[in-house]
Amino acid sequence: MDTMKILHYYSTKREFIPNKIFCLGQNYINHIKEMKAEIPTTPVIFMKPPSAIITNGEPIILPGISNNVHHEVELVVAIGKNGKNIPIENASSYIAGYAVGLDMTLRDVQAAAKKNGLPWTIAKGFDTSAPISDILPPSMVADPHNCTLECKVNNELRQRGSTRDMIFSIDKIIAYLSTIFTLETGDLIFTGTPEGVGPVHAGDTICAELVGLISITHPVSAN
Repeated sequence: MDTMKILHYYSTKREFIPNKIFCLGQNYINHIKEMKAEIPTTPVIFMKPPSAIITNGEPIILPGISNNVHHEVELVVAIGKNGKNIPIENASSYIAGYAVGLDMTLRDVQAAAKKNGLPWTIAKGFDTSAPISDILPPSMVADPHNCTLECKVNNELRQRGSTRDMIFSIDKIIAYLSTIFTLETGDLIFTGTPEGVGPVHAGDTICAELVGLISITHPVSAN
């Protein structure tokens, strides 16, 4: 598998490799409750490397360093042009499209990192930890703040939530990130997961869906 997977960019009919993959933690209140965390006052940001990306049908490989790998279904935003210090009222003009993705997480490794005040990089950024669908142009997503997300494991519904429950809106996320990082064409933003996260095991099949729009399905394999 080519871990620098090239994504197809529908709005400009060209291909790109994302330079940066931003991810939000703790952006849905019910997920915060299940994680026994506190509601943040500013977005909680971490990053994944481009080598984490896989596309529809490719296997999610479980690293041997973890015994508790969780699924987290998310709406993903693709950035369509470079920007810095973007005003919130202009943020939507920087959006190239939307996708459904999975933020696969080594929950036991993450818990140990949290306990010791260490980064989440290994827990969140391992190879195959960022499954993502093709990117839909904005015209196909009537209201990104009123989309239903679902995740099924072996056809059993595990997660179902709405993007209307996000604490930080997409516009706020883009504006906030751009005060710290230069956003570049092809950058991806995983916007957080609703409640219902849970474990997966080798032999499972995961399906994540932006309901009525697009879905991805991935077999799960041991390393």
